[in-house]
Amino acid sequence: MRSKWPVLSLGELTVNHDTKRKPVKEADRRTGPYPYYGASGVVDHVDGFLFDGEYLLIAEDGENLRTRNTPVAFRATGRFWVNNHAHIVEGNERARTRYLEYAILSADLAPYLTGAVMPKLTQGNLNKIQVPCPPLDEQDAVVDVLGRLDDRIDLLRQTNATLESIAQALFKSWFIDFDPVRAKAEGREPEGMDAATAALFPAEFEESALGLIPKGWKTGTFGDLAELAKGSVNPLTAPEEEFEHFSLPAFDAEQLPVFERGETIKSNKTRVPVGAVLHSKLNPHIPRVWLPSRIGAHAVCSTEFLPWVARRAASTELVYCALTGSAFEASVRALVTGTSNSHQRVKPDQVAALEMILAPVAVSDAFTRVVRPLLRRVGENRLTAKALAELRDSLLPRLVSGKLRLPEAQEQLEGAAA
Repeated sequence: MRSKWPVLSLGELTVNHDTKRKPVKEADRRTGPYPYYGASGVVDHVDGFLFDGEYLLIAEDGENLRTRNTPVAFRATGRFWVNNHAHIVEGNERARTRYLEYAILSADLAPYLTGAVMPKLTQGNLNKIQVPCPPLDEQDAVVDVLGRLDDRIDLLRQTNATLESIAQALFKSWFIDFDPVRAKAEGREPEGMDAATAALFPAEFEESALGLIPKGWKTGTFGDLAELAKGSVNPLTAPEEEFEHFSLPAFDAEQLPVFERGETIKSNKTRVPVGAVLHSKLNPHIPRVWLPSRIGAHAVCSTEFLPWVARRAASTELVYCALTGSAFEASVRALVTGTSNSHQRVKPDQVAALEMILAPVAVSDAFTRVVRPLLRRVGENRLTAKALAELRDSLLPRLVSGKLRLPEAQEQLEGAAA
């Protein structure tokens, strides 16, 4: 691979489809199967599409153009809709669309942005962005290396989504729909469990303040499952100490904490004890429930998080599944105070007071034994995905610039797979 390739403007390498974009107000959208894209990815799903194929979307406006907390360029494939906050292009006969995605991600966009308050990347400036342009076969080789890493990261995320769905489905089956109890009441064996586990469930229901519940179970509140951990920390008092910082941006990025020295954390934080589940009280219309893969000795979180710790009759995994259950999320949203999304909050005492049906400890323990390995694997997969992303990000600028030879990149890729 050559160390230097010709540099061309993006306008020379793309076909632009911005004129085909069409924004639709939220009130006018009809829910459907097609992704509706904005500047940072999918923002909704609608019943129609404007594009069908593989295209590159590049953010047109938004603070993320400066901060780049999320990718400013991403591919959209299949049938989808795009609003006017994302440019939409595809590679022409000189460039592969996926190669251009990597080229934009490695480019310095600052010289092309306008707007002092809200950054904007106009179509004119978009076309001026300079990117290296190797021959098509070498573009394909670059995409092969980086794409294999991205594909593995995507597979890990899909696996995690499946594992989370299995845990949630089991929680709903046992503690919301009472499927094992219904099966036994109808003279059937509960599905998907051994005889010892099935024996933990009764074969009949009884009346309660919350309606029919399994016989011997109780009604209570979320506060019977978990208590709110308290304890304020000022990291500036330990400027040299490294803190494991759980923040909203870190959650949104990859659900992994950021390690920061105390001197760089400018405000008071809440101490995160071992076994805590973090539940954001901010903007409940975007549920954020965090089950850390591990918690160190100096773990702190944003004050926007509520750190819940399981009581003796529960477990960390049971608390997490309760908080992420769709019924519980709907109950939390009903507690919202504040008129705009940026100021909406829920109060911890109201969350603790939400009514729940409580199973005997033996049933809760059986649930934990099944779910714990699934959720532990989710945490391990996140760490693996982060390591792969760091490798990709280190290879990306060197590959796109032609400074790293493909055999060397292949060796690093094989090392990561070992």
